[in-house]
Amino acid sequence: MRVTMQAPAKLNLALAVAPSGDDGMHPIASWMVTVDLHDDLTVTSLPDDRLSRYAIDWHDEAKRRSDIDWSITRDLAVRAHLAMEAHAGRSLPVQLHLRKRIPVGAGLGGGSSDAAAMLRAVAAVHELGCSPGDLAAIGADLGADVAFLVHGGSALVQGRGDRVEPHETLPDLHAVLVFPEEGCATDAVYRRFDELSLPGTPLERVRSMIGAPLAPDSPFNDLSPAAIAVAPDLETLRSTFHALARRPVHVAGSGSTLFALCDDAAAAAAMVASVEAQLDMPAVA
Repeated sequence: MRVTMQAPAKLNLALAVAPSGDDGMHPIASWMVTVDLHDDLTVTSLPDDRLSRYAIDWHDEAKRRSDIDWSITRDLAVRAHLAMEAHAGRSLPVQLHLRKRIPVGAGLGGGSSDAAAMLRAVAAVHELGCSPGDLAAIGADLGADVAFLVHGGSALVQGRGDRVEPHETLPDLHAVLVFPEEGCATDAVYRRFDELSLPGTPLERVRSMIGAPLAPDSPFNDLSPAAIAVAPDLETLRSTFHALARRPVHVAGSGSTLFALCDDAAAAAAMVASVEAQLDMPAVA
């Protein structure tokens, strides 16, 4: 059996971060949504006596590429497959072909989305009968965004990412994402967040935003100062993007992607063209 799935990027429209606890983890509250930008994942089941095979490369449409130089066993999609085998207590041989569009170190949850799609795909091709809740629990140790990305859509995500309250409808969202050359390592951004002793936003503010009208200046992100401290060129680029867009520019997640909200699809497409022509930076709507 073969399945092909999209692994969508996520956008934090609001992200409140609390100081780390004794375990070093940072409780969060975030309004997350999935967007059109996605990786493509194809998984084929193999006979029980075969070894699994993995291939990961960049899609022809990828706007910002980097070397795929990490060990295959560190890739989150591969780790998701191994987690499924551990859950099933047996070998689940597959052939994986992952074609990436979501940049690495972009704050868009690309690796976590690949993992979530892999969990769904392996369950499907081996007919394991896992519910979304089962898959979210299996993927809990892979990344804080995996549980949300198993569901996708729009949700309030709290705790360590394990508490997901899905919403039935997506907001009417038109965003332009700009991809700087430099990525941000999530661990480094959270360390800098602690070093800066940033106070964080009350977690309750995130819940109050959901369902309210979404204006260009509505998004907020407690990790923005830490991301800019890790990658200082982001501040210059954000100022330049702001001057071009004439509206607020936000940092996505732990960075380095910058985004601005537009009024409609036509305005977003026009902004992408302006960014790529005038800033010489890759962008998508």
